[in-house]
Amino acid sequence: MFESNVYAGRRSGLIRRMKEKGAEGIAIFIGNAETAAQYRDNCYKFRQESNWLYYFGIDAPMYAASLDLDSGEECIYADDVEIDDIIWNGPSPSVREVAESVGVKCSKEYAALDETVRTALAAGRRVHWLPVSRWFNASRLASLLGGSPEQFFSEGKRGCPGASREMVESVVSMRLVKEEREIAEIEKACELGYEMHTTARKGVKIGKIEQEIVGAMEACTLAKGWGISFATILTQHGEVFHCHSHENPIVPGKLLVVDAGAEANSHYASDFTRTYPTGGRYTQKQREIYSIVYDCNDYAFSITRPGITYREVHLATVARMLEGLKALGLVRGDVQEMVAAGVPGLFMPHGLGHNMGLDVHDMEDLGEDIVGYDADQKRSGQLGLGSLRMARRLVPGNVITDEPGIYFIPALIELWRKEGICKEFINFELLKKEYFDFGGIRLEDDVLVTEDGARRLCPERLPISPDEVEAAMAAE
Repeated sequence: MFESNVYAGRRSGLIRRMKEKGAEGIAIFIGNAETAAQYRDNCYKFRQESNWLYYFGIDAPMYAASLDLDSGEECIYADDVEIDDIIWNGPSPSVREVAESVGVKCSKEYAALDETVRTALAAGRRVHWLPVSRWFNASRLASLLGGSPEQFFSEGKRGCPGASREMVESVVSMRLVKEEREIAEIEKACELGYEMHTTARKGVKIGKIEQEIVGAMEACTLAKGWGISFATILTQHGEVFHCHSHENPIVPGKLLVVDAGAEANSHYASDFTRTYPTGGRYTQKQREIYSIVYDCNDYAFSITRPGITYREVHLATVARMLEGLKALGLVRGDVQEMVAAGVPGLFMPHGLGHNMGLDVHDMEDLGEDIVGYDADQKRSGQLGLGSLRMARRLVPGNVITDEPGIYFIPALIELWRKEGICKEFINFELLKKEYFDFGGIRLEDDVLVTEDGARRLCPERLPISPDEVEAAMAAE
């Protein structure tokens, strides 16, 4: 945890921002509970809810809180441990002591939140709440406010219609701009991510099972941090974005995409991607495509700065990608016409990047459009651009990923060819003849927007140019 004044300042800032939007009443927070894996006493590893961590910092299950927007009163709700808890888990500080450690003077039993909410509703006061991602939290909100648990979940891009828009927007505005102390924690996660990716690269040997590499790299995160920040992607089928199966042996001549991140003990995340030649050297065709992606990664970083929208960075980057593909004869025509027609989506069906912080896809449970788009922006319907998670005008303190890629997805290429989509721009014959067994390439760095530009997070950048990667693999 940070110092108590940090959390107190964040909560007062939240109240102020919500009141500026005209909000009145109370705001409630529901921390996570432990979740059974196979049976009640065998639980998944506990991970606290991120908004709770941001405003209260208490990394323990079964906590809740209320903030009175009118009086400023704050209260934490939880139950003191009993003797059975002490026998199994040892002594713990009282709830009052925990609450005081984060600057909250009022503490009550967990069930007392019911009375707080009932009293507010009876007085005609509004109760503000955030969308949730776990069934327990949804059930708790349903019991407090009425309705079914399903009403309290985020609906993906558009968020949760019933949630407090004033609360959601205020939280997003605060968490989007990282404090220096947060940046320091993200740097720790990036250092750990560097170590896990270095371990992965060293483990790329012909005949080794992918799972062995995954086990070794994830061990780094457990030895020095909380663990992985998302399920590790390590695959020789890079055209499959979220491939989590790791049963295949490493074979020569393939490309191994490693997309993985670490979570520091403070729960801040990192997220890097590198693509390695399984035999230690890229083939000519692999190097040609890899060099385009590498150039796009550097180019996107070079134009990232305050004032530009990340949508503009995405569009400029995919235009540069098309220039490279055009030089190889895979596309033809005017580059800007191709961008407007949506041609980039065939080769890069995802966006350039996303926000990152306490969540690896920061705050997207609150609604991806709310988090990633300014009020004057509208999400595109095009493949690729429509999947851009972060489009906002950049400001200092934003932490984003820079992850261009090129993928050859046979089923998608065949669909476009069959339906004649962008046929005037795409060389379908060459794609089918030469690239159906290619796979995919993605290269990702974590980036902080600064006052005058941007800097990559991590004291040392993972080898990324084709020459750097081959040299590192040869040395290892």
